[in-house]
Amino acid sequence: MPLTRNSLPEGWQWHLARDYEAGSVLAAEQLISEWQAKPNLLLCAATGNSPTRTYDLFVRGVRTDGRSPDQMRVLKLDEWGGLPMADPATCEVYLQKRLIQPLNISADRFIAFQSDAPLPAEECHRVEDLLRTQEPIDVCVLGLGINGHIGFNEPAEELTAGCHVAKLTEDSLSHSMLASTMKRPSHGLTLGLRNILAARTILLLVFGAEKATQLERLLTGGLSTRFPASFLALHQRVVCICDEFAAEHLSPEWLTR
Repeated sequence: MPLTRNSLPEGWQWHLARDYEAGSVLAAEQLISEWQAKPNLLLCAATGNSPTRTYDLFVRGVRTDGRSPDQMRVLKLDEWGGLPMADPATCEVYLQKRLIQPLNISADRFIAFQSDAPLPAEECHRVEDLLRTQEPIDVCVLGLGINGHIGFNEPAEELTAGCHVAKLTEDSLSHSMLASTMKRPSHGLTLGLRNILAARTILLLVFGAEKATQLERLLTGGLSTRFPASFLALHQRVVCICDEFAAEHLSPEWLTR
């Protein structure tokens, strides 16, 4: 059934921000609140354009809070497989720059896929086993993929529950993150839908006019394995923050703040 503003699952929150900056401020405030409530927060971190400013503001807020983030844990949501770990296009480099180094997250508090693992399936088993010792994820930050993917859970006839090696679509391979590399990823490494939906809170960030069609489909299209993000409708605590540009195709009921 399509979601309406009045039929959102109990526990869902909907926030319409003026623009990317305003939405990022809201998202950072949410993350800071979650960390203050639970200092050993397990944060599952997406990469890409959507969460970049959120992470910058989150780091600033943590630094000014006065308490050390020395208990915080970070989990990498996904990774481009087949790239060297130091390649500037990797999720590793992105997260090291945005979260890991600024917050002094030690190696034992960072669960991460290795982009250049020689045996990708075994690497996924390794991350699954590590996650099992740390569960549950407290907050999972997600963007909304241009084809409806979340992580590298790509549109398919069937979706995979746990960590797995993903066959990347051309939509994913056109991501702007890959503009900084000369090498084409051979696969993706990603948490599965079960891992994501087991998170206590999902923070979904949808910014920009290029996401308007996907956001409309998320809210009105019903469940489909061809649109993996649609399964977020099964979760009981999704905090969705979008800007006016991403919401431009929505009906008026969604456009009040």
